[in-house]
Amino acid sequence: MITRNLVQPNRYQDSVTLMQVATHLRALPGIAGAALMMGTAPNKEMLAEADLLTPEGQAGGPNDLIIAVRGDAAAVEAAAGQVEALLRATLPAPQGGEPAAPHSLAAGLAAWPEANLVLISTPGLYAAAEARKALLQDRHVLIFSDNVPIAEERALKTLAAGRGLLLMGPDCGTAIIGGVPLGFANVVRRGAIGVVGASGTGMQEVTTLVDRYGGGISQAIGTGSHDLAAAIGGTMTILGLEALLADPGTAVVVVVSKPPAPDVGRRVAAAAAGAPKPVVFAFLGMDPAALQLNPDNALLSTAPTLDEAARQAVTLAGRLVPAADPAAGPIGDPGRPLAPGQRYVRGLFSGGTFCYEAMLLLQPTLGGIYSNTPLAPAWALPDPPHSYQHTCLDLGADEFTVGRPHPMIDLTARAERIAVEAADPSVALLLLDVVLGYGAHPDPASILAPAIGAARDRAAAAGRALPVVATICGTAADPQGLARQEAALAAAGVTLAPSNATAARLAAAIATRKGS
Repeated sequence: MITRNLVQPNRYQDSVTLMQVATHLRALPGIAGAALMMGTAPNKEMLAEADLLTPEGQAGGPNDLIIAVRGDAAAVEAAAGQVEALLRATLPAPQGGEPAAPHSLAAGLAAWPEANLVLISTPGLYAAAEARKALLQDRHVLIFSDNVPIAEERALKTLAAGRGLLLMGPDCGTAIIGGVPLGFANVVRRGAIGVVGASGTGMQEVTTLVDRYGGGISQAIGTGSHDLAAAIGGTMTILGLEALLADPGTAVVVVVSKPPAPDVGRRVAAAAAGAPKPVVFAFLGMDPAALQLNPDNALLSTAPTLDEAARQAVTLAGRLVPAADPAAGPIGDPGRPLAPGQRYVRGLFSGGTFCYEAMLLLQPTLGGIYSNTPLAPAWALPDPPHSYQHTCLDLGADEFTVGRPHPMIDLTARAERIAVEAADPSVALLLLDVVLGYGAHPDPASILAPAIGAARDRAAAAGRALPVVATICGTAADPQGLARQEAALAAAGVTLAPSNATAARLAAAIATRKGS
């Protein structure tokens, strides 16, 4: 087995493209690992930790693209020969005399002077500088990039707020602006419900459930994963909330996030104190009383789950929503009774917010849930590659994505982990999320269904049941085909729940029923 690095000087392509190409390379026969990254110092550290860095790659500079491949010698050479074609396939040549795409912010603004939003997806080392240029040109900015220092983020958001501009990000993975999905977002109908949040799978869950319940989205404004931290103070969450409150096309606002810093949460709530339209706060895991909502404004409310937030919003927008099932639906027949030793839930999530919400709902019934992103330090998983008792994993966290794409793009790691967990006789069931939409894997069921089917067959051969509960975050209009994904997973024996919250409650019910 060999490792080869190809270094392309002064070559930049966005991170989503690089992850998609790496996913394709990893699927080739004989390839054990692949990654495409800019040659920044942090990226080189990640490549080294994944055993994908050679002296050639180490010599590359921050403006250079490093293509790293490990595997059988012949397979590595074959893969290296495909890289350029794969990269160019994402950038089709202009046709019919169309001008070439601009290669700088200045050229882009010159070509489209009417554009009022700039999306930045460069290495974090350069993202802040490009964002500052765009803000000074009075454009709203979405920074998809991460690894921007917190001090830079604070300075950029202060600049943006002073100019009345949105600075979405850094690490803004999801937004829907003017009906256009940006980043990892789903195809949802337009409507009167606006969402502002930390931007990720939590926002995707709310927007897709709003669509499922008959509502529509006016705007979904991402703020980035650090906006509600004490160091930032909720600057863009408040600005986004105020923008939606002033938007005549928005009738209801949902604010969604993992728990903010307590003082920041109260600051955001205070910004809505006199809201003239309904505002639903879904700060997962935060005591509603700690928000100190204005008691004199009946238009303000809280929701304990993403599902409930979507239901409230659609109801407040004037549509009838099917009643939630407090019993979390029927358990169904797993094929054979659970053995007495089958006690533990193992959650394998591609979305960090899904993992967090599931743990909040599992813990009252099951007790402590171990995780690489635990609810409390006492439940930190000592060795993330190995589960312990009840475990929920965020497979999109850094320790699982070094040298490989995010699990929403590449499901190989999750398929491998399904086999590992299924072999443990103490496992009562597996709990999964499946995320559809732009940027996600084009056919996740094609990877997950065979892995689940094989795992259930092995468990059955050992005399055990292996229930698998999953939720699909997506809509009928998503490119992966929601109905096709549901059919393939159901055929593999998966029990599908309509929301992540329902799936978690169902998992707790299965794990604690008589005979388990």
